[in-house]
Amino acid sequence: MNERFYHFHSCSASATLNQIMKHKLLQLLPVFMLLIVSCKGQVNQQRMDNSYKQNPHYSRNDSNKVTVSDEEWKKILSPEVYQVARQKGTERPFTSKYEDFKEAGTYYCAVCGNALFKSDTKFDAGCGWPSFYEPISKSSIIYTPDNSHGMTRTEVQCGKCKSH
Repeated sequence: MNERFYHFHSCSASATLNQIMKHKLLQLLPVFMLLIVSCKGQVNQQRMDNSYKQNPHYSRNDSNKVTVSDEEWKKILSPEVYQVARQKGTERPFTSKYEDFKEAGTYYCAVCGNALFKSDTKFDAGCGWPSFYEPISKSSIIYTPDNSHGMTRTEVQCGKCKSH
């Protein structure tokens, strides 16, 4: 099984998909957590994929909540991961290597290692970011209101460290 590290992105699906899966999409707005910050190239992608190695809070075995100040996260995480995961930044749509990725596996939070989604729950929402219709467990993710940019949306965050 392949491992993937991700950060969350919200996007709205097409009208047809909204009609079919409106309830699910409201609960599990297409997401995701980390990888390529576009225009940075292969070097930054590799640095982001490996940034968890220097993170003392990263664990796939510990399910305890992680409470770390943003100042501390900034010291631990790469600038790209910090900007997306903690500052709610984004990468350009359709630039993530996981957008069209088809291999079976698990998607993990890039910040803390929390298992978030299985690849068989991934679907194409047409928004440019990988989207999933079901988390691994109810505690894997949390939903928070997002009223930024003049829109009413639901932000999906990691249930363990609250990263975007």
